[in-house]
Amino acid sequence: MKHDQIPAERRTLLRLALALGVATAVNTVAADPAGTPARPGGEPPAPASGPPAAARARPGTYRLRPMTSTTPPRFRPAAPPVRTRPFEELPELGDDAMVLSFDDGPDPRYTPDILAILRRYDVRAMFFVCGEMAADNPGLLREMADDGHVVGNHSWSHPLIPKLSRGGIVDELGSTSEVIEKALGAPPLWYRAPYGAWNRNSFEIGAAMGMEPMAWTVDTLDWTTPGTDTIVRRVRKGAAPGVVVLSHDAGGNRSQSVAALRRYLPALIERGYRPTVPYRS
Repeated sequence: MKHDQIPAERRTLLRLALALGVATAVNTVAADPAGTPARPGGEPPAPASGPPAAARARPGTYRLRPMTSTTPPRFRPAAPPVRTRPFEELPELGDDAMVLSFDDGPDPRYTPDILAILRRYDVRAMFFVCGEMAADNPGLLREMADDGHVVGNHSWSHPLIPKLSRGGIVDELGSTSEVIEKALGAPPLWYRAPYGAWNRNSFEIGAAMGMEPMAWTVDTLDWTTPGTDTIVRRVRKGAAPGVVVLSHDAGGNRSQSVAALRRYLPALIERGYRPTVPYRS
């Protein structure tokens, strides 16, 4: 039989196989849409904190995809509104609640000690991680999550957000969310602008990525290495229901921050405070 003399049944099967192949290819391309939803917001001034980090090569840009598109129902948080200010305190957590937060990590020199102290007193905290640090230390991200801490987005390279274009903000926040999602299986639900410098674009893009903005109430200024006693005094003086305390676990020598936590955490608990974290459903 010649090659062009293919029986009718075989021709039908070949056409069917070809059609299925084309359909699969079309499905693969269409399954990864990218959108850029945005709504108007505000641009209030905010205090600055923390030194910048050096930029490094980053992974591909995180898609502004629907938060419910690839996750099981129990991991489908409601889409947050576009805010005009970040959360600075959380009084709704209760009269005995405070929030401890740590920026710029994870750093294998200091983050494990902070996690061990928190574990010793069975309390939870928020860790706002930089993508370039998280990419090198995914095991520490998993340890944070396993201990019940909240892992938030603190940009990729710690830039001054208002100086970036919209595309630059998408890259900084999106690349970090991508690393967190790869390590933990779910994207972050909270983010913090480096230096506390927010703008309208950051509020819009953060909300489009499913994140709420979190600032702070009490700044320990530990990145200036003022001394352990000073850090402890600032936390104890600022302690109040619903306050959010800002400290650092990376970005420089954070031995004072670790030593201060060892002292002020049991003191807060003795005063009746319950360090905890916010949850979103």
